[in-house]
Amino acid sequence: MDIRDYLEHQRRLVDQTLDAVVPPETQSPETIHKAMRYSLFAGGKRLRPILCMEAARAVGRHVEGVERAACSLELIHTYSLIHDDLPALDNDDLRRGRPTNHKVFGEAIAILAGDSLLTLAFLVLAQLPGVSAETRVRLVAELASASGTVEGMIAGQVRDLEGERETATPERLEAIHRAKTGSLLRASVRMGAIYAGATVEELEAVTRYGEHIGLAFQIIDDVLDLEQPSEQLGKTAGKDVEQNKITFPAVYGLEESRRMAHNELLRSQQALAIFGQRGARLRELAEFIVHRKA
Repeated sequence: MDIRDYLEHQRRLVDQTLDAVVPPETQSPETIHKAMRYSLFAGGKRLRPILCMEAARAVGRHVEGVERAACSLELIHTYSLIHDDLPALDNDDLRRGRPTNHKVFGEAIAILAGDSLLTLAFLVLAQLPGVSAETRVRLVAELASASGTVEGMIAGQVRDLEGERETATPERLEAIHRAKTGSLLRASVRMGAIYAGATVEELEAVTRYGEHIGLAFQIIDDVLDLEQPSEQLGKTAGKDVEQNKITFPAVYGLEESRRMAHNELLRSQQALAIFGQRGARLRELAEFIVHRKA
């Protein structure tokens, strides 16, 4: 199965599991569940849960049911997108090719929809069947840390907002994106490895892999914001320049940014040596991240 077919197969598995864990639109109060599902099922590559599942497969000791744990990552990711798009933050009208949540449901319900997805993510992990209480606690802690204010996603969002008023420097750029984007991508592979019972060495290997693909992902995201139209991206193109964001092209230029992404790709591949052939899909996913067009 080539990478495109593989990604589509995995995306369907993630969507089926998300549909099972998220309350239906008919569940009272209907408005909040419609808003949650509107953004959650608007499309998207499901890259974070797929990375989680594939890291578990690379470790290979306990894989059954990992898709449920993986879905907690998509719940967190979607919550962050809903809140990112709000007028108080990035003030965007388009996400995944559709009007943003607050444009459809209003700001109040959009805020609550994000809050609801956030809290549901931890409920899903707390109720995971077939794993020990210790593993559930480790997964909850991993996701909470990656989403939080100490070098987690929210730390990166704060630095991103503050960076609009600051001079773009390599140090500020790395501080923003290792937290804002990289933390959740790193947590994705770490959670899969933890779920599967990884050794210390295996967890260290997927952590290095996650750090490199996290940086590569953001570099390419910044490049695409300059090169691709809104229709291709599924979100408003050119927003980074408009809002004076600190980006890789702004600091390093387009060509150097591409070279940096390629170097991060090579380093991510090297980190997987411990897994041999079991790491093949993770290698392909790293290639996909760097060579994607949206």
